[in-house]
Amino acid sequence: MIERYTLPEMGDLWTDAFKYQTWLRVELAVCEAQAQLGQIPAAALAEIKAKAAFDPLRIQAIEAEVRHDVIAFLTNLNEHVGPAGRYIHLGLTSSDVLDTALALQLVASLDVLLPWLERCIQATRVQAQKHRDTVMAGRSHGIHAEPITFGFKLAGWVAELLRHRDRLSRLRATVAVGKISGAVGTYANIDPQIEALTCQALGLMPDCASTQVISRDRHADYLQTLALLGASIERFAVEIRNLQRTDVLEVEEYFAPGQKGSSAMPHKRNPIRSERLTGIARLLRSYSVAGLENVALWHERDISHSAVERVALADAAILAHFMLVETTDLIHTLQVYPENMARNLNCYGGVVFSQQVLLALVNQGWTREEAYRVVQHHAHAAWNTSGGDFRSRVEADPQIAATLDPQALAECFDPRRHLRYLDTVFQRLNI
Repeated sequence: MIERYTLPEMGDLWTDAFKYQTWLRVELAVCEAQAQLGQIPAAALAEIKAKAAFDPLRIQAIEAEVRHDVIAFLTNLNEHVGPAGRYIHLGLTSSDVLDTALALQLVASLDVLLPWLERCIQATRVQAQKHRDTVMAGRSHGIHAEPITFGFKLAGWVAELLRHRDRLSRLRATVAVGKISGAVGTYANIDPQIEALTCQALGLMPDCASTQVISRDRHADYLQTLALLGASIERFAVEIRNLQRTDVLEVEEYFAPGQKGSSAMPHKRNPIRSERLTGIARLLRSYSVAGLENVALWHERDISHSAVERVALADAAILAHFMLVETTDLIHTLQVYPENMARNLNCYGGVVFSQQVLLALVNQGWTREEAYRVVQHHAHAAWNTSGGDFRSRVEADPQIAATLDPQALAECFDPRRHLRYLDTVFQRLNI
């Protein structure tokens, strides 16, 4: 089992202490840029860097009075720095600090998510390799279709997770954008060179055309991308839930020693982790709507987005992180039952091979309509009869026997025909 991973690493990124620390990073980076351009004395910069500190409880106490978080932070910062503090925040507006610092938080969150996504990809890849040839029934509409392998099913999951890796990597660049452009973004009181130097020092790109805030389409992109990742994890979880049903039982979540499934029924082993993931995906999805609604701000800015983001961005990051950790362990420890897959594949005497019988008859001169009618008759008769056997009915049909010899008919029920090109998919994914 993968080592259990708790959430403080991601959760720490959204604490007040970390937020204030990122604000301080931004303010200090601006001071350094201004000193580099000779706009503040080098001695003042040295004093600011030596004395800069903050006390979260003191900031909260000041904010309770002034009702402005950045002013409260700056007031407390100046309490520590003293006279040189007059050079802090010169030419800036609050959103310069808030949005640039938020970019640092978003980047940090993706730097947590991406390695866990890589672990999830690897866990899925390993299972796909292991079950590359584990034959099972493919299903459409929840009904048996034609044979596949469990590894092929998982290969589709790998492909989807790889697309999410590309999305998160792209997203990292999208949100790694700062702005130090002053009120309404016109640089009236701050040199654009300060923005360029500050962002470079922080590992960000300057926003090419900010207002007083960085436009919220970037943040909506963040929430939508995490929601899409959650939707894929939900798809995997729903698949596991369906395959764990008592009447299917082809896979099963790992059930730990001492674990119990029901307070009333001792026999129960429920897919609780997959169900939990399904539920969390719903919550994660809801934040994408909030992100879209945050895009339409009044004129150069308002703060209708602010309260939403304090909840939505932190929650979405933590939820996505939890989902990746949980999914990685779930797939790594997944119990797979090939014997049940074989049993289910051959129920009703192999009706899943009906198309092969149809095509064999057509290739021998039957019209498609006639072949379909005869094969469907036997398939439905087997389906609707207790212990029905499609293959026995087909073999006993004199019309079919006159057309297909026993060897040709046996080849129709050979699952290898359905699997002969699956290596193409595995090669594309390097599995």
